[in-house]
Amino acid sequence: MEKDLLEEEDKKIRWLRFLVDLAQATLMQSNLTLREAFDIVDDTKRAALNLFPGKEHVYDLVYGPRFQRIIAERFLIPDGSVGRN
Repeated sequence: MEKDLLEEEDKKIRWLRFLVDLAQATLMQSNLTLREAFDIVDDTKRAALNLFPGKEHVYDLVYGPRFQRIIAERFLIPDGSVGRN
């Protein structure tokens, strides 16, 4: 039983890594608008929270800065702030 739970957790972690890697590659390599880039980040976060409910703070801590950096570099945002209003 515990082995099955660990395997399921591992499967979810691998899937999350794939989703994040795909989102990063899309952000870095595709011709996107800033709105489309934000949509990709939002969709990735939503998928992560479906896999790991209640872990928004962990997602924001681990992946938030990474996506912010990519968007800031990709869209040449001088101060690196990519907050949305």
